[in-house]
Amino acid sequence: MRKTDVTQHSLYSYRTLEERIPDAHPLRKLRVLVDAILVNMNYDFQTLYSRRGRPSIAPERLLRASLIQTLFSIRSERQLVQHIEYNLLYHWFVGMNLDEPVWNHSTFSANCERLFSEAMTQRFFAQVLRIAEWQSLISDEHFTVDGTMIEAGASVKSFTKKDGSGPPPSDNGRNATVDFKGEKRSNETHQSTTDPDARLYKKGDGDKSRLCYLGHALMENRNGLVVDATTTLATGTRRASSAWQRCARRPRSPSQLTT
Repeated sequence: MRKTDVTQHSLYSYRTLEERIPDAHPLRKLRVLVDAILVNMNYDFQTLYSRRGRPSIAPERLLRASLIQTLFSIRSERQLVQHIEYNLLYHWFVGMNLDEPVWNHSTFSANCERLFSEAMTQRFFAQVLRIAEWQSLISDEHFTVDGTMIEAGASVKSFTKKDGSGPPPSDNGRNATVDFKGEKRSNETHQSTTDPDARLYKKGDGDKSRLCYLGHALMENRNGLVVDATTTLATGTRRASSAWQRCARRPRSPSQLTT
């Protein structure tokens, strides 16, 4: 007998959010590790927030939500908030109950801006490394330094001459047309008006130049774990120097290094 396709909404739910998450899901093990790290960072969180005023978003939830964004390659914080709203797995991992509303994306961005300083992210990363070292997942035998280009949030049109002698835009629109034909541009003579620290850079002769920064990661080769990371200005000499700077942070110097 065919059953009728009738949707009848229930007023109450008799299954908790914890019961809806499979016991073997990988995020369950990750949640245990992350919660242990956040407990150890409690004093660091206390120093960032005032004892007066309205309560902010809990920093533990901000970090868990940011991990979700990284693990599942969610492109923006606006989309992250939407995913947490309708995905019960994300809702559970962040630490919210089933009926708890998700924050506005602008509120989430403002709270993240205060929390995610360089010092705070390094403390969180150091706690992760301690767990890896405790489990003997990091050796000091062989390391690899790799780099990548991080495109800056600035348009190539903003890359103009430092002395202001360049040609004016061809129109007065918001996205004005700029003609760079025949003009030689370099980091010595030009600078972005939107992001002055961004530099024009390309990986090879056949690649186009972009306004960007360089990201560097120090990899432990035995288990393939990142043990240090940093960003630098996009210059041709930063890769080798950053490699040794990353190794100098390690408690023991590696015997071999590949760049």
